[in-house]
Amino acid sequence: MARLCSPRQPPSEDLFYETYYSLSQQYPLLLLLLVIVLGALLALLAVAWASGRDLASDPGFLTTVLCALGGFSLLLGLASREQRLQLWTRPLSGLVWAALLALGHGFLFTGGLVSAWDQVSFFLFVIFTVYSMLPLSMRDAAAAGLASSLSHLLVLGLYLGPQPDSRPALLPQLAANAVLFLCGNVAGAYHKALMERALRATFREALSSLHSRRRLDTEKKHQEHLLLSILPAYLAREMKAEIMARLQAGQGSRPESTNNFHSLYVKRHQGVSVLYADIVGFTRLASECSPKELVLMLNELFGKFDQIAKEHECTRIKILGDCYYCVSGLPLSLPDHAINCVRMGLDMCRAIRKLRAATGVDVNMRVGVHSGSVLCGVIGLQKWQYDVWSHDVTLANHMEAGGVPGRVHITGATLALLAGAYAVEDAAVEPRDPYLRELGEPTYLVIDPRAQEEDKVGTAGGLLSSLEGPKMRPSLLMTRYLESWGAAKPFAHLSHIESPVSTSTPLPEKALASFSPQWSLDRSRTRLDDDLDTGDAKFFQVIEQLNSQKQWKQSKDFNPLTLYFREKEMEKEYRLSALPAFKYYTACTFLVFLSNFIIQMLVTNRPPALAVIYSITFLLFLLLLLVCFSDHLMRCVLKGPKMLHWLPTLSGLVATRPGLRVALGTATILLVFAMAITSLFFSPAASNCPFRAPNVSSTAHNLSWELPGSLPLVSIPYSMHCCVLGFLSCSLFLHMSFELKLTLLVLWLGASCSLFLHSHAWLSDCLVARLYPRTPDSRPGVLKEPKLVGAISFFIFFFTLLVLARQNEYYCRLDFLWKKKLRQEQEETETMENLTRLLLENVLPAHVAPQFIGQNRRNEDLYHQSYECVCVLFASVPDFKEFYSESDINHEGLECLRLLNEIIADFDELLSKPKFSGVEKIKTIGSTYMAATGLNATSGQDTQQDAERSCSHLGTMVEFAVALGSKLDVINKHSFNNFRLRVGLNHGPVVAGVIGAQKPQYDIWGNTVNVASRMESTGVLGKIQVTEETARALQSLGYTCYIRGVIKVKGKGQLCTYFLNTDLTRIGPPSATLG
Repeated sequence: MARLCSPRQPPSEDLFYETYYSLSQQYPLLLLLLVIVLGALLALLAVAWASGRDLASDPGFLTTVLCALGGFSLLLGLASREQRLQLWTRPLSGLVWAALLALGHGFLFTGGLVSAWDQVSFFLFVIFTVYSMLPLSMRDAAAAGLASSLSHLLVLGLYLGPQPDSRPALLPQLAANAVLFLCGNVAGAYHKALMERALRATFREALSSLHSRRRLDTEKKHQEHLLLSILPAYLAREMKAEIMARLQAGQGSRPESTNNFHSLYVKRHQGVSVLYADIVGFTRLASECSPKELVLMLNELFGKFDQIAKEHECTRIKILGDCYYCVSGLPLSLPDHAINCVRMGLDMCRAIRKLRAATGVDVNMRVGVHSGSVLCGVIGLQKWQYDVWSHDVTLANHMEAGGVPGRVHITGATLALLAGAYAVEDAAVEPRDPYLRELGEPTYLVIDPRAQEEDKVGTAGGLLSSLEGPKMRPSLLMTRYLESWGAAKPFAHLSHIESPVSTSTPLPEKALASFSPQWSLDRSRTRLDDDLDTGDAKFFQVIEQLNSQKQWKQSKDFNPLTLYFREKEMEKEYRLSALPAFKYYTACTFLVFLSNFIIQMLVTNRPPALAVIYSITFLLFLLLLLVCFSDHLMRCVLKGPKMLHWLPTLSGLVATRPGLRVALGTATILLVFAMAITSLFFSPAASNCPFRAPNVSSTAHNLSWELPGSLPLVSIPYSMHCCVLGFLSCSLFLHMSFELKLTLLVLWLGASCSLFLHSHAWLSDCLVARLYPRTPDSRPGVLKEPKLVGAISFFIFFFTLLVLARQNEYYCRLDFLWKKKLRQEQEETETMENLTRLLLENVLPAHVAPQFIGQNRRNEDLYHQSYECVCVLFASVPDFKEFYSESDINHEGLECLRLLNEIIADFDELLSKPKFSGVEKIKTIGSTYMAATGLNATSGQDTQQDAERSCSHLGTMVEFAVALGSKLDVINKHSFNNFRLRVGLNHGPVVAGVIGAQKPQYDIWGNTVNVASRMESTGVLGKIQVTEETARALQSLGYTCYIRGVIKVKGKGQLCTYFLNTDLTRIGPPSATLG
């Protein structure tokens, strides 16, 4: 017991559990124990007074009870001041145990003669409550329980040993007492071990739930950041619901809808300005860059543009190679959207001028701006990119194409909105973009008031070039200068989000270090909430939910009266849940049965009928144990006859069938109840006590302690003790429902009191008459009359076990609730992880996504990768430009975009097919679909054989192009249109990378991409146009190509191109006429 006052160790998880959580469960039990003891003392006084005894004639009893009332009231007052005495709770528990022990020994020697059966039930109560109601460790509880048992046995043995031989045999009674105490210790230790195990499991689950919540919060932050990196907030909310529905319906599928259309997330906005910007001279510069330099250069350039856009309240829409376009007035309308775009365009031109002045590299910026209305949103199912569509967007694009390098080119609509904020000049009539020439509207160039001053300052030019030396490559000069801009890395914001916490993460160190045992639960929580971070505050909030006092308060989960779950489905699930530990409940109850049997054999004359009854009951118990533990006999059974192979399944049936468990548990407890009182039925039917007859001699009194033809009288109090063990057997079934335990305890209390206070009360009176033969009119004290002591013991154990049953029920339900919450949170976390993965894969290819998310991701380097052989596809629906119109009938173009959404979505659905798993969608540009194959292959193939093998994916891309045409045919059939596909293919080396911090975007660059785009734009409807090198590679794979001839390609001069021998519209053989 020295550990009760031993110094505390440094804070640890076990100490935290013991001092905080265990006390939150057992502190109320300590108070209830003191209340029960005080109630029992008051009941003793009431019974003594009600039975007509003169309390003044028994000063020892009265003094003991009054002193006990004062002492336990003081202890209750001290325990209720736990807020200040929490440090001394364990010593206080030891003091309560010592007081109970002293009270028991005081009761032994008051009220009459001392007998071997005196206060056995009270000491049994002390032993059991030491384990179940005092906040002691198992070692301390076992020491206290054994000390209580030995003190009773030693005191009675030493006191009654020298007594005259006329008293009943002492050794059998002491042996029976020892069996009772041993059973009480085992039952108490078993109860404490199971409760400790359940409480610690609930504690662990609460912590796991806390860690799971942290992880869930982290995943929510991840997916929120990812979603907002793709879409504006107003659109993200709508599309998130769509993704969740897809996850619930199954990955890659879309939820069932009431119509045949895919969801369309497009809205019309009026009063916006669109800016298109293109870096002039970048294509030639990019051809000289290494992959890392190219990606770094693009990220720094567009990162700078994103910063400028943010300063001027513009929203970047998309990056197309070296083209950058944005909108002002989205998603919220802005009155000065035109000024914002013009300012941004001027700042972009200014940034490029500074770049050119510092490096001497010949690059420039061409900007076009137009104001009007747009349709904005997302189309397709994969690789979402926020985009805008309308005739005004097309015009803005052509304003950039027909602009002047270093100038901002605006339309009359934009000029009208500037309201004189900037001076302008007319744009030159020639050369003009064909679209603008056909439109015939005047356009203007904005005059930048700061341009002339900057030109004078920067006339020296090439400052960095002169410092670094003339031999440095222009691309390297650009990279060196752009690094000074310090643009953020893509997904860098994710590295600042707390990484997911695994369930094995230890308790918050700050919380443990800040916890002091002398603090109260409320004070520590209040003070710590001010000092700890959010995670630690949540930790204490979770722990506080485990406090057993919560069961009496209103809760969203429990009914405070019945403890039933408020959700009927959860209540049903709880009652139908499996219980593997049921077999151990039965085994421990069998120990109580054996104890009763041994006690009956020690204190009775062992009548044969009693032995037969016990033998039959013993066989029933063995059969029950065989059923419960049949799974442990599997090896033996499987070696035996096949007809017995079904036996091991019985254990599983008992564990999983609630109805069967209730029936077997109830039958087990009733068997123990029945056998506890069986010996009473061997007593005479009539209340004929020979020791109360006036003519019975004292010699006869001294010679016999048995009723004629019946059991010894000393067996009567031991039958009561066996009934008390019957009460304990009910508490051994921890997961038995409270209402069933209450029913059984009430029935047993009623049956026991009826037997010993009514039908067989004369046996107790007869024993009293035998103990006090010379004074028939005198009465012993209340504590010495077996039937009264027995009845009081029954009520004490009834209320004690009722309190424990309620406590067990609450924690069993709480354990189930936390497990369910943990499962739900784990499932929600898994869903969020899948959502994050889907979102990331909607921005990046599946093989690139792991580079940007995970616990080890630092986002230190830009992602870039070079590939030797990538096949690039551009597939467009040129007829859609003529199809698109803006009128009231089609809701200003919205219905046209609905059809485009169907086309792109059907194209995207092809990507989910296994044979197209190697096809990676890059982006959509208007009605043009861009995809590539070979991006998930190993880069840097060395040998020619490896290079040829690496280009085998060209066949996959051809099959994909054919499938696109087939999809378009189906759409034509259902929409009564005649769209045809125009496809361009090219293969060769490319550079892939991720750029843009605000809206990270995966893209590919290189001459291969540019030529593939030209193959589409110069192609023929219904044909797949390829370059000569690609045609040669396809022929090696078994495809047939025929020459188209030499055509002029912008930026490439004259190229000889080929058509693939496949007719996408399936209307006949390929044409022999090559236009």
